[in-house]
Amino acid sequence: MLKILIPTIMLVPTTWVSSPKWLWPTTLAHSLLIALASLTWLKNTGEPGWLNLNHMMATDHLSTPLLVLTCWLLPLMILASQNHTAQEPMGRQRTYITLLISLQIFLIMAFSATEVILFYVMFEATLIPTLIIITRWGNQTERLNAGTYFLFYTLAGSLPLLVALLLLQNSAGTLSLLTLQYTPHIPMLTMADKLWWAGCLLAFLVKMPLYGVHLWLPKAHVEAPIAGSMVLAAVLLKLGGYGMMRMMILLEPLTKELSYPFIILALWGVVMTGSICLRQTDLKSLIAYSSVGHMGLVVGGILVQTPWGFSGALILMIAHGLTSSALFCLANTNYERTHSRTMVLARGLQTLLPLMTAWWFISSLANLALPPLPNLMGELMIITSLLSWSWWTIVLTGAGTLITAGYSLYMFLMTQRGPIPNHLLSINASHTREHLLLSLHILPLLLLILNPQLIWSWTA
Repeated sequence: MLKILIPTIMLVPTTWVSSPKWLWPTTLAHSLLIALASLTWLKNTGEPGWLNLNHMMATDHLSTPLLVLTCWLLPLMILASQNHTAQEPMGRQRTYITLLISLQIFLIMAFSATEVILFYVMFEATLIPTLIIITRWGNQTERLNAGTYFLFYTLAGSLPLLVALLLLQNSAGTLSLLTLQYTPHIPMLTMADKLWWAGCLLAFLVKMPLYGVHLWLPKAHVEAPIAGSMVLAAVLLKLGGYGMMRMMILLEPLTKELSYPFIILALWGVVMTGSICLRQTDLKSLIAYSSVGHMGLVVGGILVQTPWGFSGALILMIAHGLTSSALFCLANTNYERTHSRTMVLARGLQTLLPLMTAWWFISSLANLALPPLPNLMGELMIITSLLSWSWWTIVLTGAGTLITAGYSLYMFLMTQRGPIPNHLLSINASHTREHLLLSLHILPLLLLILNPQLIWSWTA
């Protein structure tokens, strides 16, 4: 564990002592080395149980893919932000990179924590760098409003979780994930027990976000700079799913009855957010709402509580992390050239940037879950487990997948096809940096087709 965590912490002094000319290449190379070193965690995915144990941290099948995704994302965020922050003073560029690194440190500790309270502290700590990135480097004047939404939704959701964890500590005597699963189930009969159940899950459902408590997400995404959008979509939403999977073991036997409204709300959210996407004019907002829909499926898969639902949720979380991060990078390349996120104002880019269109095409297809991509594997496993739970879910999941295909193609056609608008007189060519960034998103997605066991051996 420490062979990844200590180099990540040492990235902070590296950022502050590098010469201005070498700041971005140095941090990029260093973070890429950390990302490559983190791939060694994947070699033990065939073995059950906890690995790499030390006093505070460990990895298992559930946390390993999410940890690797976290480490993989830092170099990509640094690559994506280079142009965005080029005009800023040197001190601000260093602060920006430091915030991204601190996010990675908190996330690694959150995903590998064996103590639930350590997980809770790190879960909350990720809030601070994200908030500063959104409110300081955001694009529009609305960014303070978005930061307020983000902060208060997350805090209001996670305070009940803290109370629930302290109650659990009192009754079980431990909060270690290694032993909690062996503690005897508490017979939950009273109203207070049901409130405790809701308190345990509420924080994660807000973070996911579940439809109904999702209003902070499109705001935060639209106002955040590119790295903020990438880390929000790719990793921070996954903290919710990860926390739910960890807590589900403790919440028996209540979940069977109490999860009905949440499953229905999640699946209803898939259809509703898809319908919202179909009439979006803002590109980043469309991608943000599509994240809510995909996370709705993940919530459904986790709450049904079958091995298939769990592994489908894990696969979809990893696949969605890479896909939606790539889509945000593409939206950013458009924004840097046309200075507008409105889709109608930047059409017909296929004739101007043909190679970018190829990346758009692959990412849009991944977003609508084209076979044999991992997105489809995850969605199929979740839909299968939902169907075995109740036949009626086919209405919502079927409509949801159809609408997803509709708005993904709508997004692709609106941005890439059609006549070039008259106001676009000249447009900068795409850079090698951008193609590298996108290939580092899409290649892992395509390589996972060849060895899906890396992310779904967890059922075994």
